[in-house]
Amino acid sequence: MQVQPYLFFNGRCEEALGFYREALGAEVTMLMRYKDSPEPPPPGMVPPGSENKVMHAAFRVGDTLLMASDGNCAGTPDFQGFSLSVSAPDEAAAQRMFATLSEGGQVRMPLGKTFFSPCFGMAADRFGVGWMVIVDQQQ
Repeated sequence: MQVQPYLFFNGRCEEALGFYREALGAEVTMLMRYKDSPEPPPPGMVPPGSENKVMHAAFRVGDTLLMASDGNCAGTPDFQGFSLSVSAPDEAAAQRMFATLSEGGQVRMPLGKTFFSPCFGMAADRFGVGWMVIVDQQQ
């Protein structure tokens, strides 16, 4: 069994995929637009003019597969009640990731040493997705 995050960007999915490509080295493995669907979406699900928006995408960050969509293209994404945790191989990589992820977003806990990690921080990116960047204690 697997549990995979599915993120709805409400019209900003393609922008988010490009951002994660830059910030985390994400690799988009699949992308389908609403106009490419073999069946039309149910009436009222997608606003007119959204044919080029992302119906479904899959992308990898390291070994993790995440999925994403523009959803109903309603405007601002709303991500609450969770964060995605990403492990960095060293402090320099953690600093680069954290700086890029928090650019245009909000730092919730500055990157620094904690009792459980030599380098840990929390931020919400420009889309509102919460991220925890950590370097494992053993490193």
